[in-house]
Amino acid sequence: MPVNIPLYTSISAQLAQQNITLIAVSKTKPNEDIMALYELGHRDFGENYVQELVAKQQALPADIRWHFIGHLQSNKVKMIAPFVHLIHGVDSNKLLLEINKQGAKLNRNIGCLLQVYIAKEDSKFGLDESEILEIATIQSTLHSVSIRGMMGMASFTNDTEQVRREFGNMFTISKTFPFATAPIISMGMSNDYPIAIEEGSNMVRIGSLLFGSRQ
Repeated sequence: MPVNIPLYTSISAQLAQQNITLIAVSKTKPNEDIMALYELGHRDFGENYVQELVAKQQALPADIRWHFIGHLQSNKVKMIAPFVHLIHGVDSNKLLLEINKQGAKLNRNIGCLLQVYIAKEDSKFGLDESEILEIATIQSTLHSVSIRGMMGMASFTNDTEQVRREFGNMFTISKTFPFATAPIISMGMSNDYPIAIEEGSNMVRIGSLLFGSRQ
């Protein structure tokens, strides 16, 4: 399925009016799909798999802002550390320390979001409130990491009130962390982003609506 350009144009205009960043989730999609949006001026793309992200970064324009939105293993941080714009899924203290270590080697400050566990699903990753508190106490010692906000994924359910509660809970948790600047609140995907925006999201990750369902 080709990229849905009319829908992209409509969604991106609506989000721009609200000052909300759109991450076009391009995982498993070919480079020509990414270039279709790039040529319309889009620059923020999200990928889930390290090897796929590295290959795309090498093949596509240098001014693309790559967001790593999947579950990141510590031993793969070094592969994306030289170029990644923002790592969305920091779900452990160990991973955060490894990102800081790789950033120091490159003399680079790497932007990160803390992934908060808000869903009622075992398949989701994320930090609980005690782990977030622990990271807050060491934040000042991490000189090659910039903790820029939080990311969360709601349960995959048709119960919109449950989804709303989970997003609302994450927004409340974000207020407890000592961010250096106004935080990024990354929540909401193709199926639930309007609810996420109502609950305080300022960054959404949309894939299937724009690129079609994945094989």
